[in-house]
Amino acid sequence: MSKKILIVDDSRTIRQQVSFTLTKSGFTVVEAEDGVDGIAKLGANADIAMIISDVNMPNMNGIEMVEAINAAGKNPGLPIVMLTTEGSGELITRAKAAGAKGWLVKPFKPDQLIAAVNKLTGAA
Repeated sequence: MSKKILIVDDSRTIRQQVSFTLTKSGFTVVEAEDGVDGIAKLGANADIAMIISDVNMPNMNGIEMVEAINAAGKNPGLPIVMLTTEGSGELITRAKAAGAKGWLVKPFKPDQLIAAVNKLTGAA
């Protein structure tokens, strides 16, 4: 059975690019358009193996979403990777403190994304 990955990004184009890359490598994908939607989709899909999230989104940004997920305590150890145009050390530090396991910069390289997903989900 393929691992299910939640993609959270307000850009439909980015969601489609990430989804295409992951499905081509055998993963199942669930998409969400912001942090609020991401938390709802996580709650509706108990079998999500990993989250890939943008940082800058309306309603709830990616770091706030990571903080909310970890504060709820329902998904301990769930790997979350930030995929963003942001490269600020302060944001990276905050994301890691919130519980993010990695940081990839857009535009992403498909092989790097797949390597990160395989490593963090134990799929490789």
